[in-house]
Amino acid sequence: MYVQVNSQHVRGSVEMHEWVGSTVEERLERFDDFLTRIEVHVSDENAQKAGADDKRCQIEARPKGHQAVSVTHKAESLQLAVDGASEKMRHALEHLMGKLDSKVLSSGELNDPLRAEQPQAVKDAMLEEDFLEKQDALGKE
Repeated sequence: MYVQVNSQHVRGSVEMHEWVGSTVEERLERFDDFLTRIEVHVSDENAQKAGADDKRCQIEARPKGHQAVSVTHKAESLQLAVDGASEKMRHALEHLMGKLDSKVLSSGELNDPLRAEQPQAVKDAMLEEDFLEKQDALGKE
C-alpha cells in the first residue's frame, strides 16, 4: 500500500511526513491487500493564527476495483487530527468490507448453499412464503 502525504499551511518536514504516513499505515495495515494507495492531506485551516479545532486531516483511500473512500477529522492538534481521521477511515473500510462480504450477490439473491443443490425447491419455498404473507396481509385488513 502506497501512502502519500500532502501538507498545507503546516511545516511539512520529512519527519512529519514520515510520522503521518507511518501512523496511517499502521492503523490501516489490516487492509493492505484491499487498498492500492492512500492519500493524506494535513492542513492548518487558519494558517498561523490560533484557534480551536483548526488542524485538519483528510484521508482518501483507494480500494481495488471500487470508488475512493474519504474521511476528514478536525482537532486542536495535528496528532489528534491524524489519529481521528485514521480511526474514521478504519471504520469506513470495515463497513465497506462488511458490505462486500455479505451474502447478497450482485443479482440481489441470497448466496445460499442449499440453493446450489436444489435451486427449484428453494425458489418454490420462497414463492410459497411470499404467497402466504400476502394472504395473511389480505386476511388481516
